[in-house]
Amino acid sequence: MCSKILLIEDEDNVRETIDLLLTTAGYQVRASATGKNIFEIIGDFNPDLILLDILLDGVDGRDICRDIKANSMTASVPVIILSAVPEIYNAIMDVGANDIVSKPFEGSVLLSRIERQLLNAKVPKM
Repeated sequence: MCSKILLIEDEDNVRETIDLLLTTAGYQVRASATGKNIFEIIGDFNPDLILLDILLDGVDGRDICRDIKANSMTASVPVIILSAVPEIYNAIMDVGANDIVSKPFEGSVLLSRIERQLLNAKVPKM
C-alpha cells in the first residue's frame, strides 16, 4: 500500500509540480490550495504525512501546523513545512513541525525528507 500525502500549497504551479513528483514516486496525493477545513480533509483522506506551505492565502501555515500537532487525533502525523522565507527555520520548534524544506528545492531533496519522516513515523517509540 502506498503512503498518502496531503499537500497544502496555494501556488498552482508549485502545487502541480509537487503533485506530479509525488505521484510519479508512487505516493497517493491529495492537494489543496487552502488550509480551510483541514481536519475534514485529514479525516477523509487519512494522510501519512502533510506537506504544508507557510504563506497561504489568508491563513498562516504555522497556525495550521500548531492545530494539527495540538490535536490528539493528528499529532503523530508528520508535517513538513515548505517555505521560501529564510526565517522560518527559527519557527520550526515553535509550531511542532517535523521538518522543513526551503523553496526552491530539488525534487530528490523533498523525496528524501518525505521518506525519512515516513520511516520515522513507523518506528515504534520506546
